[in-house]
This record gives sequence, structure tokens and C-alpha cells, in this order.
Amino acid sequence: MNATSGLFCLVTVAATTTVLTSADLPVPAFRSVDVDTKVGIGYGLAIADVDGDKRPDILLADSNVIVWYQNPSWKKHIIAEKLTPKDHVCIAAADVDGDGKAEVAVGAEWAPSDTRNSGAVFYLIPPADRTQKWDPVKLPHEPTVHRMRWAKDWMGRVTLIVVPLHGRGNDPGKGEGAGVKIQRYIRPENPRDPWEIMTIDESLHKTHNFDPVQWDDDEAMEFLFGGKEGVFLSNWSSDDNALKLTQLGSNEGGGAGEVRAGKLRQANDFFATVEPMHGTQLVLYRPSSGNKLWNRRVLDDTLLDGHALACGDMLGVGRDQIVVGWRAMGAANRPGVKVGIKLFTPLDAEGKEWRQTLVDDNTMACEDLTLADLNGDRRLDIIAAGRATKNVKIYFNETAR
Repeated sequence: MNATSGLFCLVTVAATTTVLTSADLPVPAFRSVDVDTKVGIGYGLAIADVDGDKRPDILLADSNVIVWYQNPSWKKHIIAEKLTPKDHVCIAAADVDGDGKAEVAVGAEWAPSDTRNSGAVFYLIPPADRTQKWDPVKLPHEPTVHRMRWAKDWMGRVTLIVVPLHGRGNDPGKGEGAGVKIQRYIRPENPRDPWEIMTIDESLHKTHNFDPVQWDDDEAMEFLFGGKEGVFLSNWSSDDNALKLTQLGSNEGGGAGEVRAGKLRQANDFFATVEPMHGTQLVLYRPSSGNKLWNRRVLDDTLLDGHALACGDMLGVGRDQIVVGWRAMGAANRPGVKVGIKLFTPLDAEGKEWRQTLVDDNTMACEDLTLADLNGDRRLDIIAAGRATKNVKIYFNETAR
């Protein structure tokens, strides 16, 4: 199915304010391009300028390789292979030292049922020619390393935040016992030297994903963590070496698998989740009065194995939309079950009514997705990696302004 066609419908949740109609908003239009059709699993994506040409490139942590696709040809470069016997699982890329070229860290040895001996963290040192193999430096780690991001601390330093899925020694099915050790890695001047590593929180369980956000007006990044207990917002404690967590989202839907912050009237006045982990529900949270948990609204309960989420203003309307992808594990054995990506557009500034658009109809078993302006036209594009579909695709945003 063409990515510019598909389902358009309206999701209404107790609308009480003046709203726009679908006709008042741009019609989303996306042109899909295959970047890679021979992916193993496509666990994790990152967007960064790898070669310093001022164009964002696509990076992928695939099961057996770490690769980057060079903008604009999307030529594939393998920079690491089989770092561990078990799969690579996550990647973080950002310009850490200010030279205009991305630094890359990856997580590997993915075995979520092994909460004692699994996991690995590597920093990759690039050669002069960044299209060639990079040199991996293995760092200490906790079991079940699952997600990582580079983020600014209170001193403006870009440091690596690593979040496992489970606490050490826990029964992975129950998600009880020791908390997940969220760790902070500070890169030394020579990355081959020992890194400073500290545990900054260990209170949550089944922390499937997190979102670095600029929540307040200081320089440091805050984090939204989604896990078994719900969604929590972090801030740095007074000693600046630990996190103070405040719960914003409930665990009514069984906890959160994916979480991303967005904007309606102002930054961070909503966040979206997929509930529960690998779940069926796309959920919207809006602030409540006082110090209560944020108000929870289900926008869609038809996802099958929801596993990817992003928020951004794709249409240029001054409010963020929500992009959600699902992978439907085992769908090949279940006739009629589809995979894909949907776009949800708010029709009012309170998030009462939403228009739903099908972006991908059954060509993307979405393991991960992210948003970036890849071609410099000031429109956010969708980049997605598919598990069962074995692909990486760009959905170039060609929405009329």
C-alpha cells in the first residue's frame, strides 16, 4: 500500500472545547523509500552526523552488525560486527566532543531472561575513515542492558545514560526484586582509560524505554522513564549524582513500554505511552490539578505488540503529533493480522480530539522509529526499522504547508 494513502478516522475523547476539523489541517503525505531490505532484527535506531558533512545520517543496531547509512545516498557502512555472541540491542549517537561528528555507544549480549550474566556496553572509537571498522572499547555494565542515550548533565557535559530492562537476579516474568540500576557513564579524555560510572537510580522495574527531555529551564536534561510502575520524571538531586523521581503516569494499563514527551500549548504538556510493555494501547497523558497523577486517556486500543513511539510537529501546525508503530510478533502465522505505523494529530490545544492517519499498511513490523529532518526541507521525516519485515525505511514528509 502507498504510504500516502490509507485510513483516516477521528478519535474523540470527551471533547468540550472548540476544535478544528480534519479539513482545517494539512493532509499528511509521506513518500516511503527503502534504505535496507536485508536487516536481521533492527533493534535500535539513532540519527546523527557521522561523517561531519552537516547532514544527519541513520545508524542502526542490528542483531549481528552496527551500521550507518550515509545521507543522501543511504550507502550502508558496517562499523562493527558480532561484538558479543548474543545480539546487539541498542545504540546512542551524538556529537559529544563538539567536533561535528558523532560519537557512538552500543549495547549488546541481549538475553532478557538472563538477569545475571547478560548485557554489554561498548564505546566505538572511529578510524580516520569513518566508513571502515571502528574499534570497540568494552565498558562495565549491568545485566539486560536495553536502552541508552547521550544526554547533557548539569555542567553541560554530554554523558551516556544506560538503562537495563530488569534488575540483577530478578525473575523476568514477575518484574520484582532488585530495582533496575540506571547508570551514568562519563567519558574520559582518552576513551580507552577507565570511565567514571555511577548508579543514579535503582527504584524501578521493567524499564522498557526512556526519553531525555528539557523539562525545566536549567541546562541539564531530565528523563521520562516508562516501566512496570508507570511513568516517572527525573530531576537531579542535590548531590547531582543521583536522580529524584516523581511519578506522573499510572500503571493502570499495566505499566508503560514506550514513552515520549510532546507539545500542545507548550513544551512537555503531554506525553504518550504504549501500554503495557509490547502492548495494545496508545495512551495520552495530560496534566492534572495539584500534585495528582496526570490524566490518562486511551487513544487507540488496537495495536498489536506496540514497540515504537515518537512525538513531533510533522504537519507544521504548532502542535505535536504522535507517531506509533507496532510489530505484531508472530503475525505471519495469523491471517489478517497487519503491522504498520499510525499518525495521530490533535485537533485542539487540549488534546480532546485526534485525527488518525495510517502511514504504513503492513510493510513495516516496527521495532523502532524516530523523527528527523533528513533532507533539510524543515519537515520531520519518519525513520523506521522492521523486525519481521527485515527493513529500514524513510517516510519522507511531503505534506503541503
